Amino acid sequence: MAGLDRNTPQPTALTVHETSRVLEVAFDDGSEFRIPFELMRVYSPSAEVQGHGPGQEVLQTGKRAVGIVELKPVGHYAVQPRFSDGHDTGIFSWAYLHHLGLDQAELWAQYEKRLADAGADRDVPMGASPAGGACKSH
Repeated sequence: MAGLDRNTPQPTALTVHETSRVLEVAFDDGSEFRIPFELMRVYSPSAEVQGHGPGQEVLQTGKRAVGIVELKPVGHYAVQPRFSDGHDTGIFSWAYLHHLGLDQAELWAQYEKRLADAGADRDVPMGASPAGGACKSH
């Protein structure tokens, strides 16, 4: 399981900043990251977001203002946030949080490309089209 490798950086500080909507994480390798809640939500490691295999990912939209209402520890290897939109099934290992922080710029670019390729808008809630109508299921 990700996060259980002995070479995985371990967090030394974890702070939820509600107003700026970022998770600040410092690791024992000296790295420090401010990970936006939106990035965490759209890249949640849950099956609901990632699917059960390659190509089954579900594009998340309308998450810019998402908050974290609770952050529970999972053993000594992860945390499980409950987001303000009700999503609470993603378990974020230390390795995954480190990846989100380290690769933020690339992940944002990938997300924006996926949005553009799908003709989706980052701020339109899931299930709604930019014109306000419902999207059809495929």
